[in-house]
Parts: sequence; structure tokens; C-alpha cells
Amino acid sequence: MKSLVFLGAESMALREKPDAAPRAPGEVLLRVDAAGICGSDLHAYHGHDPRRVPPLVLGHEAVGRLADGRRVVPNPLISCGRCARCAEGRPHLCADRTMLGMQYPGCFAEVVAAPASNLIEVPEHASDIAAALTEPAACVLHALDLSQRALWRPLAEARCLVIGGGAIGLLAALYLRAWGARDTRLAETGEGRRRTVERAGAAEAFDPRAAAPEAGAFDFVFDAVGSGGTRRMAGAAVAPGGVILHIGLQDNEAGLDTRRMTLQEVTVLGTYCYTRADMVQALAALAGGVLGDLAWVEERPLADGAAAFAELASGRSAAPKIILRP
Repeated sequence: MKSLVFLGAESMALREKPDAAPRAPGEVLLRVDAAGICGSDLHAYHGHDPRRVPPLVLGHEAVGRLADGRRVVPNPLISCGRCARCAEGRPHLCADRTMLGMQYPGCFAEVVAAPASNLIEVPEHASDIAAALTEPAACVLHALDLSQRALWRPLAEARCLVIGGGAIGLLAALYLRAWGARDTRLAETGEGRRRTVERAGAAEAFDPRAAAPEAGAFDFVFDAVGSGGTRRMAGAAVAPGGVILHIGLQDNEAGLDTRRMTLQEVTVLGTYCYTRADMVQALAALAGGVLGDLAWVEERPLADGAAAFAELASGRSAAPKIILRP
């Protein structure tokens, strides 16, 4: 089968690989219809993720068909089902979790193997694009749910700042709009992505290099980048008593002013992935048009995957999300 293989830092190639086969009882084969390039895939592409060891087929955001023709979305997180976190309904925090596109071959291939218990059926009216966005939208939904619990007022009443105009940042702004937030700004250095954000009607987009966000003015800051620079931006922009949600994983440099966080009682939340319930709800929102028409998603054949990775990594692409079709 044709597979897009990560060979090492900034090296991808389309290769013929042996047909996928179930690895364990309960696994099934899924013929991939569409698979999205995630920021974590790009992190691996740059050689910054020791968990993803080349040669490896990346990709964990997908939609495909079973042998009986049913369309499904795979939850790429595979947990043990026995530990305390799994028992609590938080399998995404399982210490023994594994993942498609990380420990196992991923979805940038014609066929992928996944546990049958991890599959979520796709509504007939949902497009492949909507279904393939389920995983990143679930990450955002999970993050916003955590944030809403920490805020003193509803998100709809909050002044919000989203940092980063990639898929996660754009989806966050779209969710905030759908939830009634009326005052959301989005910081993005790429001109093309700023235009994409505004065409989607998600938020007022601006270049933080030209004008920094107003200091201490935002009740809620969503950092979809996760660099030392964006952590400094978030720490300066958040209002006293506000919430910073940290979801990006660009680097591990210092950045937060912990003295200010303490003296002004700022809540800082980390978030990772989602539960199955988050995925089900995110898929319903995407399929129902709650997050807009998704015209900002770009589709390419799997054969052009190496070029798509190179464009995204260099910042030449204005598309927040590129989806590959085998």
C-alpha cells in the first residue's frame, strides 16, 4: 500500500509498504479517505519529537471506511483501560497510552489498523473534511471545557485572546464565536493566515509584532503555539484573576511570570487531547455546521504530502489545515 513515511528531520517520502494488518485482537482495518496534518506531525518533521522515531507513518486525524462501507473516525489514543485515570473516564491521561502515528503506524497511508472500540461512526450528512477535523476540534473542545470551569464568568462574557492562527487557534476562535463570545482577538504573525481567520469570520486577527496585545486586558488567553515568546505574551495580556489555557507544544523554554501569576491570582491550565465524549461532541458540531463551512481547509493527494509538509514547516502555506487523500 502507498504510505507517506517520515524518514528523519525534514524528510518525507511516498513509499510502498506492506499492507496494514491487525496487531492485536479487536483491531480492524480502516481504508483511509482523508487524514489531516497536525502541528505535532510538523514537530516530528522538524526532528523535535523523540516519541516519533523514523521511519514512521505519521498521521492521527482521519476518517475512513470499514470493510462493510461504514464511515468512521478513529480515536488515535489507545489506553490500557485498567489504571486509575482510565477508571475515572480520563484515558487520555493513562500512563501507558499509545497512539496511532506515534508508537504505531498512522493514517498517512491507504489503510490503517485501529481498535474497533476506538471507532466513532460518522453521520451520513458529514463531509470527509468535517470528519477528519474531529480530533483537533475535540482537543479544542476539551480545552475550552476545562477553561470554562476555571473562569469566574461565562466565556460568552469574557474578553478573549487566541494566540496562533493554525488549525487549533482557528478552531478555538470558531468555538468561542459559536458559544457567544463577542470580543475575541487572534494574534498571528503570518499575513496569509490572518486573512484566512478573518475570511472565516472567526475573530479580529492582528500581527503581534506590529502591536502587542493590550496588557492585562484579557479574561481568557488561549495559547495555541506554546513557545517562550507566546507564554510571555499570554502572561502580559491576561487580566488579574483571568485564565491562561496552554495547549501548544512548540518548545519548553521559560516564559511565564510566575510572580505575576501568583500576585494577580491568574489560573494557568495545561490540556492534553480529549475524551471519547469530546470526540463525539466535536464531530456533531462539525457535521452540524456549528463551526462554519470549513472552507479554510485545503485538500491535497497523499502523493503531494512531502511538499505539503515542507510548505507548512516553512510558513509558506496560508492554510491552517492541509488534509491528504490517499
